[in-house]
Amino acid sequence: MAIDFKMPMLGEVMEEGRIVTWHKRIGETVEKGEIILEVETDKVVMELESPTKGVLKAILVAEGQSVPINTVLAVIE
Repeated sequence: MAIDFKMPMLGEVMEEGRIVTWHKRIGETVEKGEIILEVETDKVVMELESPTKGVLKAILVAEGQSVPINTVLAVIE
């Protein structure tokens, strides 16, 4: 089953985040809790963990792009 990995709300006033670095590539296996990317908000850079174990099937937002919260960043299957 595919899981949409969305941009979380990382602060009370956060409206969007910018993808700094993807630590995984399409086709790589990810473990639940493993760091898969870094996101920059207006205040801090945060490491985001995979919510599930699986294979990274798609990266939908490139490094350097900013997107609103709840935007699907990647698909893990």
